[in-house]
Parts: sequence; structure tokens; C-alpha cells
Amino acid sequence: MRVALGVTGGVAAYKAAELVRRLQQEGLEVQVIMTRSAQQFIAPLTFAALTGQKVITEMFAADSGAPANVESAIEHIAVAQRIDALVIAPATANTLARLARGIADDFLTTLYLATTAPVIVAPAMNVNMWEHAATQENLRLLRERGARVVSPDEGYLACGMVGAGRLAGTEAIVQAVLEALGVSHDLERETVLVTAGPTCEDIDPVRYITNRSSGKMGYALAEAARRRGARVILVSGPTALEPPSGVELVSVRTTEQMHRAVLDRAAEATIVAMAAAVADYRPTVQHSKKLKRGSGPASLELEPTPDILAELARQKSDRILVGFAAETNDVAANARKKLASKGADLIVANDVTQKGAGFDVETNIVSIFTRDGREISLPQLPKFDVANRVFDEVLQLRQLSRSDSTVPRQR
Repeated sequence: MRVALGVTGGVAAYKAAELVRRLQQEGLEVQVIMTRSAQQFIAPLTFAALTGQKVITEMFAADSGAPANVESAIEHIAVAQRIDALVIAPATANTLARLARGIADDFLTTLYLATTAPVIVAPAMNVNMWEHAATQENLRLLRERGARVVSPDEGYLACGMVGAGRLAGTEAIVQAVLEALGVSHDLERETVLVTAGPTCEDIDPVRYITNRSSGKMGYALAEAARRRGARVILVSGPTALEPPSGVELVSVRTTEQMHRAVLDRAAEATIVAMAAAVADYRPTVQHSKKLKRGSGPASLELEPTPDILAELARQKSDRILVGFAAETNDVAANARKKLASKGADLIVANDVTQKGAGFDVETNIVSIFTRDGREISLPQLPKFDVANRVFDEVLQLRQLSRSDSTVPRQR
């Protein structure tokens, strides 16, 4: 999700840097827009370094000395169309007045009129300015038009006065943004252990056996759980992916290493999602030197690797266990068989031969099979959205389990 953060000209502008970091920790991409007055308090370079993106400071490129062009002339429309929320923090009394009256005389106020995304404003100013009837009238107009106002805190102000006007705490602003985006922290009491990526089983120092896996589904699960407030442990085989912010990464290579890592950390977890493409077999002998090519056929003796999912099921207690099944045929039958044989609560299955559901793509097409006999078939969705649907089902199972535990047993 993308958020535009408007920073206006007040002493509290420096606090917007911390707000950027917290929004990023929630998995949000942040685009910063600064008014000219804001640049008197904090440099655009600070936000560029934090976000890795250009900071928009002028309505037109020509305003900053660069030649004007069509792209810069309509940039506010492009930004308006791609963001999921507009946050203005700190919002000065002057900015609130311009927003309320529809005055579009710079990039930020023009963006406000051009976007249909939710708007969150966090005012900061002198207490008398905050309490002035004009400011309160402007806030009333903004609220009537759907803007969320994060009221300022009370305390000692930069001007030396005491009262309401201090920029609200970062956590309060972040919470307002998440609510506007429909992001819930419904996993905040959970510890989620996710496995992701492939495992590799060595034949010799040069060759190994592995499964096809980019790790994208597992990493999407880890990111979704983190955004929903969970503590997340990600046990990952070799991938080219960056782990989501705020996730504890445990890197492994072989199935045995993943087996040990999962069992070592399973006691901490209330939910386990086994999305890794674990190698089911390994060579019985790992050669210390490279095997030379011969002139005839060669054979390789294999032995089973540990069945991590089944072993977890034998000691699961009230932990919710989610397994994954990558299939090429008879998806439903194989998924139900795995659900029963492994003792899992959910199996998420897909046909990897389907376009948009295979390896190395950003989307997936899955069906979720539950222990109570339900089958939920999802359309093609981004893997992050699939991850959220999986956790929706996990929470439904959790709720059912808690309901069952409160029902009195008949004697």
C-alpha cells in the first residue's frame, strides 16, 4: 500500500521523519510532499534518504529551476491515483484553512482535491490558534467531508505556552492511518512462525537436489502477519528476497537445518504456516569431492528427509498449523489427503501448472481446505492478498476453537 505524507511548515515537522519510519514498519510505501515552509524546518534530503524516493517540493519542475514538462504538470494527478491514503502531519492552521476552502495553490493542496483516497490530518500549532473559532470551523468542514482528524496532544509548546497544540503521538497517527486503510492488528497477540523458500540437499560440493521456489508466498505470509500485529519468526531457505521489516529471520539451507530451526522455535508460536518447498528426499551419501561424469548411466540413492509438518502436528497442542500443497493434478483429492495424513488445521493448495499460480510470479490461485470440511476457492490474487485470506481463515478457526472451549460439557 502507498501513502502520501504531506509535511507542512511547523516546528513539529522534524517529527515526520519518525512517522515515516513507523509507516514503513507497517509495510507501507511512503511518498513525501513538503511545502515551502516545511523546508525551513527540515531538509527534503532527510525524507529522500528515509524513503528512497524523490521528495516532491514544488508544483512544477520549473519552480525549482528545471525545465517544465507535461509529466511535472500532471504529477499531482498521478500521485493522487496511485496512493491509498493521504496523511498530512504536521498540518498547520494555514494548511487546514486552505484545505477546508478548496484553495489549491501548491502541490499538497492540489493533491488533496485530486485524490479520492482517505485523508488523515494531524494538526500542530499554538494553543490559541488551535482554539480559534476559524480553525475549529475549518476542522468541522474537513470532518464533514470525510477527513480523519488526529487531535493534538496537550502539553508544553515550542512557543512557551501550555495547552493543546502539540502534534499527536506517532502511534496515534499510525493507528489512524491503519484504520483508514482497513488494516487491523487482529494478530497482535499471536506469534506466527512461517517457513519459506526451498531447501537444498547436497550430492557433492557442486551439485544438489532442491525444489522450485522463489519464497514469495512465504515472505508474503510473513509480511501479512507482521502488518496485522503478530510477532513473526521467518525460517527461510535460500532466496533472493529481502525479509519484511520487523520480522525475525532464521536462515537455513538444508531440510535438516529447517527441521531443527522449526522445532527449536515452535514452542514460541501460536500459528505455524509451512509454506517452504521442502525437499522430500536427500542423497544417502554426500560426496566430499565432485563426482566425475562417466560414459554410461548413473544412479543416485535417496532417503526421505524429516517430515516437519507431520512432526509438528504430533505436538501441536492448541497451535494452529497451516500446510501448503503444490500440486500438478487432482488438487482437491491430494489436498484433503494431506490435511488428514499430516494432522494440519488448514491446507492451502494450488495447481502450479496454472498460469498465474506457479513459481516466480507475484500472484497465486489457491483453494483452502479446512479441518471442518470446507473448501474456499480463491480467484487469482496477489500473494499478499492470498496470505491475508489464509490468516482470515486461521482467525475463524481460532474463534471456533475458543467458542468450543467455552461450551459446558454435558454429564
